[in-house]
Amino acid sequence: MMASSVLAPVPPKSIAETGLSPVMLRDLLLKTMFRTNLDICSAIARVLALTVPVTQELIDLARSQRLLEATGTLHANSGGEMGYQLTDAGRARALDALAQSEYYGAAPVPLAAYREQIERQSIRNIQITRDQLTAAMGHLILPKELLDHLGPAVSSGRSILMYGPPGNGKSSISNGIRDALGDRIYIPRAIEYAGQVITVFDPIVHTAAEESVDDPNSLRRTGNRFDSRYVYSLRPTVVTGGELSLDMLDLTYNPTARTYTAPLQMKSSGGVFIVDDLGRQADPPQKLVNRWILPLEENRDILALHSGEKFEVPFDTLVIFSTNFHPNEIFDKAALRRIFFKIKIDGPNQQDFLKIFAMVARKKKVPLDEPTMLHLMRVKYPTIDSIYANYQPGFLIDQIVAICNFERMPLQMTPELIDRAWANMFVRDEAIAH
Repeated sequence: MMASSVLAPVPPKSIAETGLSPVMLRDLLLKTMFRTNLDICSAIARVLALTVPVTQELIDLARSQRLLEATGTLHANSGGEMGYQLTDAGRARALDALAQSEYYGAAPVPLAAYREQIERQSIRNIQITRDQLTAAMGHLILPKELLDHLGPAVSSGRSILMYGPPGNGKSSISNGIRDALGDRIYIPRAIEYAGQVITVFDPIVHTAAEESVDDPNSLRRTGNRFDSRYVYSLRPTVVTGGELSLDMLDLTYNPTARTYTAPLQMKSSGGVFIVDDLGRQADPPQKLVNRWILPLEENRDILALHSGEKFEVPFDTLVIFSTNFHPNEIFDKAALRRIFFKIKIDGPNQQDFLKIFAMVARKKKVPLDEPTMLHLMRVKYPTIDSIYANYQPGFLIDQIVAICNFERMPLQMTPELIDRAWANMFVRDEAIAH
């Protein structure tokens, strides 16, 4: 599935087509006007993320209830639009609505409509080709058999566990998978369930690709090509590490604003959720995976409101677990069974290590030196049983650059510089007197 094949949500043409109650929308209009001091329909429509005709319908509804009144002023710089203001009753109603929820601005999308859009743009509809994955991983030197395993795993949209010794590119591979997806989907600014608003769009997680702006000079037709309650966005990626805790996977309730924020896995819907450094969190890995047993198996998640009421949301994310521990050390067999793909990421062989070393040296403008390379391979690496890791070339060459800069010598590679760089790569195992 490419971006062009993701069906866009259609802009609602009336209050009824928004799927929200007229009272909720009317109160949202009043709160937004109260908080922003906006007074013309096109400006209010942009903030409400609704079309001008629907916003005008809302204004007319509020006027019929004597909550708004026309100011009698035509704004010359806004296409001669009529201005509106809150009446005393409108201000009282706005304050009452704000006391129930501080949320104002973009109208939410009903949960049912959100489910339909998630299905249209599901991560499981994407088919990644070998060429796409190779291009996304082009900056990495990886064994061919690794792509043989990664390709089907990514295309399936199912969970992946990558494990192996540290410093061999598990995080880089995770990011490469994200880059391989490469298309765009529609992220709701907020969703509504049982009258409660849950904000979803997060500028830290989501990257807007294109804005949708209504035609301010037309009340009858709309310039929107899709429902602007959504943001056209790159497929999202949420990356967490040792800071991940179980409560981050639940709705966050703000008691002051009386609104909710979507949990991390919901923000990553249609994209990738990377759990890096699994085993370093305060909560045991077994507990974290247990929390995801139902979502991983049934593609649905259960969330709870502050009141305790539970409801179901789609779980549509490619979950990538990355750990330096052996899976048998941190999971029982039942948990491992629920993670669909288990892929070991080993260190490079000597040939690939030398390719990486040469590539990094060229990038850092450090000339290769054959006697130095022989010293590295025959003298230094045997001291650690010739176990190579992907991070080591970059580490050693950065050390050499730092030493050369400090000593005010041209960038170069010598056995002596390798010895000095090597001394910083490992900590000697020794007792320290206290």
